[in-house]
Amino acid sequence: MGVCARILVSVMAAGAVAGCAAVTEEAGFGDVRQTVAERTGEDIRWRQGTAEDRALDEAVAKLLADGLTADEAVQVALLNNRRLQATYQDLGVAQAALVQAGLLANPIFDAAVMFPLTGGAPDLELSVVQDFLGIFYLPLRTRVAESEFDATKHRVAGAVIDLAGRTRAAFYRAQADVQQLELREQVTRATAVSLEAMQRLRAAGNVTRLDVDNEQALHERARLDLAAGEAGVLASRERLNRLMGLWGAETEWAVAPRLPDLPDTETDLETVERRAVEASLDLAAMRSELEAFGRQLGLTEASALLPFADAGAAAERDDRDWNVGPVLALPIPLFDLGQARVATAQAEFRRRHQRYWALAVEIRSATRAAREDLRAARDMARHYRDVMLPLSERIVEETQKRYNAMQLGVFQLLLAKQQQIATGAAYIEALRAYWVARAELDQILQGRLSDMAPEIDARAGASMSPGMARPGADG
Repeated sequence: MGVCARILVSVMAAGAVAGCAAVTEEAGFGDVRQTVAERTGEDIRWRQGTAEDRALDEAVAKLLADGLTADEAVQVALLNNRRLQATYQDLGVAQAALVQAGLLANPIFDAAVMFPLTGGAPDLELSVVQDFLGIFYLPLRTRVAESEFDATKHRVAGAVIDLAGRTRAAFYRAQADVQQLELREQVTRATAVSLEAMQRLRAAGNVTRLDVDNEQALHERARLDLAAGEAGVLASRERLNRLMGLWGAETEWAVAPRLPDLPDTETDLETVERRAVEASLDLAAMRSELEAFGRQLGLTEASALLPFADAGAAAERDDRDWNVGPVLALPIPLFDLGQARVATAQAEFRRRHQRYWALAVEIRSATRAAREDLRAARDMARHYRDVMLPLSERIVEETQKRYNAMQLGVFQLLLAKQQQIATGAAYIEALRAYWVARAELDQILQGRLSDMAPEIDARAGASMSPGMARPGADG
């Protein structure tokens, strides 16, 4: 057997082995699931139209049956959000690309029939060729695809953590809106009582028409605030419904009635910057992409002068005799030396490297900002809880005593109670701001910087094809 024939047989054998690779279900999902569990304690499932989907629907219905908590809302979103389920398909695409990278190009069979103009039997020309350089580039192409697969797993895990953080923040906003609505209902009732009392005094001739109009204006403003509060509750519920992927009768869930109080202890805020950088899934994805592109650059440089080389065998029948021999096809590097492809790949690699460092700086900055937001929100909520609420309660108690002793009128008492309600509303807002800030910082420490997601996704979608393209493939 000749050298070319042995090469061809070896290539065919390698291709046959590589062809045994298959795209598996739930490609890489186990790694994503483990990452999410370690960072958030949450469990995720991939809906794939199996009997398990019915069990997931039952689990969601059970979570929605009673008063919904923040943790339950997050779990519902992770099990039921269809956009997240669609994101899991990225794993299948990346794993398929990994399998494809491990496959050789199919051999090319060529046949020609030549009819002599003077008559006689036609001549046959048969050939089969294979790009035998592909077998040498196969390990490098596979390692590139492996790095891209790792980057995809990091991005998918980041999407899960992003959804969990946004759902938790949306839940706290919805919960705060419900509490605010209760307070606005109290204010509306209080102003209605005050207006009624003022109208009776006006009928008795004890107050002016201006006094009644001022009181009515206060009541009408309270009614408008109540209507705005009702609209706000509906809007926040729908926002949460979208995140949890709910529709129809599923949207009739009830929220737990109160925001949780401030925790006694706080997370270590002095080390959050370092922890955020270490945990960042966005940085991890970019590191994998850099590694993949670095290997891609090596492949581009290696194949600059000789991007392909076809070897095979040809057979020709002439006057009933067969002639068989090897075939070799190589590009002649006269015009295209591959310098443009190499320069492009080098520039892209440097650009991605600079973006990696820029992202690290942005994560550090965003973490510091989130930390200070949390500190400020905690201080404000604690001041309302420890100072403003007790103070307004004492004012109401003292005003009530003086009202009972006929030293103050009913309007002073109602005003004190209205101010107490307003202080309570401000406390709810401060408490909401704290829990939203806490959710955002937790999300960063779990590895996901949500406001950077569009930029990360755009970078991740950048083509890596220039180094892989075969010159002349477009004709």
